[in-house]
Amino acid sequence: MTRIFSKLTQAASAAGTGTSHRGRRLIVLAALALFAAGCAGTEEEYDLTTGIREAYLEAQDAMTVGNYRKAVGIFEALQARFPFSQFATQIQLELAYCYYKAGSVEQAIDAADTFLRENPTHNRVDYAMYVKGLAYFERGQTFLERLFRKSVDARPPRDGELAFSTFSRMVERYPASLYAADAQQRMVFLKNRLASYENAVARFYLERDAYIAALNRARTAIEVYHGADSAEESLRIMIECYDGLGMTELANDTRRVLQKNFSTDPVAQN
Repeated sequence: MTRIFSKLTQAASAAGTGTSHRGRRLIVLAALALFAAGCAGTEEEYDLTTGIREAYLEAQDAMTVGNYRKAVGIFEALQARFPFSQFATQIQLELAYCYYKAGSVEQAIDAADTFLRENPTHNRVDYAMYVKGLAYFERGQTFLERLFRKSVDARPPRDGELAFSTFSRMVERYPASLYAADAQQRMVFLKNRLASYENAVARFYLERDAYIAALNRARTAIEVYHGADSAEESLRIMIECYDGLGMTELANDTRRVLQKNFSTDPVAQN
C-alpha cells in the first residue's frame, strides 16, 4: 500500500510544472482513498486518515487559488502532527514548494535541503533539487529585475551561482526529469546574467588599468559561462588587456578568435 501511495503522489508533486491543481487534487484524493482502505482495520485509524486527507485537500484548494500562505500553515500543522506518517515525504515536498511560492525562499531552501538530506535515494529527489534551484533563482533576482524584467548587470547576481549550480547538478543527474527543460531555460538566463556581471567587473578594472584582474574576469566569463551572449564583449576586453600588458601575440590570437566567431569588423583586427 505504501508503494501504491508513493507512485500516485509522485505525479502530484509536479506543482506548477504542467499538472493542473485539479489534476493533482484528484491524484492525491485517489491515493489517500486507497491508503484509507488499506488502513481501515480500526475506526480510529480510519478517522485519522480521513482527517489527514481533508486537511491535505484543503491545502490543495488553497494552492489552487494562490493562497500559499494558508497552504503553508496547513502543511506545517500536518508535518508537526504526523511527522512519521505515510504522507510525511509528500508533505515535505509540498511544503518546500509552498514556501517558495509564498516568497519564503530561505524556508524553501531549508525544506528542500532537509528532504534531500533525509531522503537521498527518494524518487522525487529531482523535484526537491528543482525547488531548491527555484528558491535560489528567486532570491537572486533584484527588485528591478522582478518588476521590470530588466537585468542589472553591474549589480552582483545574488545567489545566481548557487541557482546555476543547483539546476546544473539536477539536469546532469536527472536529464529525463519533468523539470529538466525548465531548469535548462533558467540556466541559460543565469549563464548570460553571470557572464555579463563578470564583464562589468572586468570593465571596472580595465578603466583603472588593472589589466590582470580585468583579464581574469573576462576569461572567467568565457570559460565558466561558455556560450553566453556576452562572449564577444569578453573577447574584446581580453584584447584590450593583452594590448595593455604588451602581450601582442596573445592579443592577435584573440583578435582572430573574435573575427572568426563574431565579427569581420576591421576594428577587431587592429
